[in-house]
Amino acid sequence: MALPQDFDLDDFIRRTLAEDLGAGGDVTSRATIGADAVLAADMNCREPIVVAGMDIAAAFFRMLDPGAELAALVRDGEGIDAGTVLMRLKGNARAMLTAERSALNTLQHLSGIATLTRRYVDAIAGTAAIVLDTRKTLPGLRILEKYAARMGGAHNHRMRLDDGVLIKDNHVAVCGGVAEAVRRARSAETGLQVQVEVDRIDQIEPALAAGADRLLLDNMPPAVLREAVELVRGRVPLEASGGVNLETIKGIAETGVDFISVGRITQSAPAVDIGLDYSYVNVI
Repeated sequence: MALPQDFDLDDFIRRTLAEDLGAGGDVTSRATIGADAVLAADMNCREPIVVAGMDIAAAFFRMLDPGAELAALVRDGEGIDAGTVLMRLKGNARAMLTAERSALNTLQHLSGIATLTRRYVDAIAGTAAIVLDTRKTLPGLRILEKYAARMGGAHNHRMRLDDGVLIKDNHVAVCGGVAEAVRRARSAETGLQVQVEVDRIDQIEPALAAGADRLLLDNMPPAVLREAVELVRGRVPLEASGGVNLETIKGIAETGVDFISVGRITQSAPAVDIGLDYSYVNVI
């Protein structure tokens, strides 16, 4: 899968490198390595992972050395074993070392999200439920983090607040009730699907009567989720949210809900262990 067309990869690479280089650049590499030295290296994975971010990692090296020879040996979305070589590269030594940290940080973070996401997806294999991501992302990295979640097998929920109407508990409180909140959203004629969060069974019928297109069942235990599924009987899609972890997600999926949103996959995924190991340095 490709990154979204509206994502400016070159701009992201430039801003990230500028943050790392500062005004003076990589003073260590410049002080210790000849300007024409050539370095060859393997990018190695040191634990089992699901890969995400290979093209982005490569772009860091190409930005600083357009003539670098880069060979990607795995693809985004692929599950690989520890010890797998992800990429082989050869280029200007100063450029390779300067780009190394930004490339690895990005690849480790995105692959961490993809790896954790795949664990959640695998945990509900055999059910009809679909894992969704959320807007719990790091500022400035949402597009990339949601891309990584897709590589892990999740589906993207809203990318931005203008992607859909999602009435949460605070909206309901301000409006004075679920039905009134949905009524106002429908009358606004946004042209968007209206989803509303409910945390009690008695809110379901008023929400549907007011015209809700989809329900977010918040923090309901499995027994209550089953009751909600039985009550709705397929009239609208149902999404479960809250209290979802690797121990609870299978039981939630088995209640018959259509979607399960998991904030943890972007909010709490640990970086995976990937390193750059040098196989050849022509010191000049």
